Amino acid sequence: MDKSTVYFTDFRCPVGTSQLEKLRRLCTAAGIRNIDMEGKFVAIKMHFGELGNLAFLRPNYAKTIADLCKEQGGMPFLTDCNTLYPGSRKNALEHMDCANLNGFNTISTGCQIIIGDGLRGTDEVEVPVAGGEYCKTAKIGRAIMDADVFISLTHFKGHEATGFGGAIKNIGMGCGSRAGKMEQHKSGKPAIDPELCRGCRRCAKECGSDAISYPGKKAVIDYDKCKGCGRCIGACSYDAVYNDNDSANELLDRKMAEYAQAVCYGRPCFHIALVQDVSPNCDCHGENDAPILPDIGMFASFDPVALDQACADACLAAQPLPNSQLGEHLARADWECHHDHFKDNNPNIEWKATLDQAEKIGLGTRSYELKTL
Repeated sequence: MDKSTVYFTDFRCPVGTSQLEKLRRLCTAAGIRNIDMEGKFVAIKMHFGELGNLAFLRPNYAKTIADLCKEQGGMPFLTDCNTLYPGSRKNALEHMDCANLNGFNTISTGCQIIIGDGLRGTDEVEVPVAGGEYCKTAKIGRAIMDADVFISLTHFKGHEATGFGGAIKNIGMGCGSRAGKMEQHKSGKPAIDPELCRGCRRCAKECGSDAISYPGKKAVIDYDKCKGCGRCIGACSYDAVYNDNDSANELLDRKMAEYAQAVCYGRPCFHIALVQDVSPNCDCHGENDAPILPDIGMFASFDPVALDQACADACLAAQPLPNSQLGEHLARADWECHHDHFKDNNPNIEWKATLDQAEKIGLGTRSYELKTL
């Protein structure tokens, strides 16, 4: 497969130029106007942020993309699917309230918001996965599959189970219905090392399923309640929570890539990623820790695999921030450095498997040419 083109611009703005104008120019240069949107539904997939989290993308960015679509005759809507775990986005009503409280509404974004998998997270379509090895079909939110054109608008950040949350995660995990998310996560569930557990209860606070208790001052997981989302792994500062299925995160990564293939296959797609506020963990948390890396810039491409690879490469080349989870890890005298910012941020992850599987099944290529505006 030939190299894909990824377009990039940084966040520097001379007087008289805004970041929104730079985003508009980036998408135009990358070819978004070449997509026929006349009279067509355009799904713009993004993350509205959990209540209490402030690292998610501002709604102003969504409006810039929606306006571009409308100028091309498209009928855009913002969308995401409900969460697997309880929180402020576990059903469509609470999800839309959360979006509104975080600033996403018809006035701020210029378009409607539709929760892709319906009221209870069960409005899904079973979609074939072209080239799928782990998932022959994928359960995707119906409204997302009903769209004629698909655009992903991604906040690129760290992630406690997948290494980073990029375009493929935004698409694959984000577009899965509740059953689809469960299918991707079910490869393994976390375990507790009682010798390392200090009973601080932070993992229980992060658990969205009330699956962790402390009957003997040490954490215990109720596996009947646990959904395998991995949030507790990222929450533990003492490495006491781990996945005892060594291949679980790799399987999650590969299934996620196949779910992204199901969403994108056979229709026009375009992908945008903003590498800013690079928090150590997912925007699904009800808080965001200090960024682990400096703000880098905006990327756009027709190829989500090349886009994620370009974003990852830019992050790996950046200098870690000292007052952060990554910075603290690297400063520890006993830290076994992986020379990989994502793995040093969350050592249990296997992020390269996502891109490997995505390339293998034809979603895109990891080989890219970067054009800087």
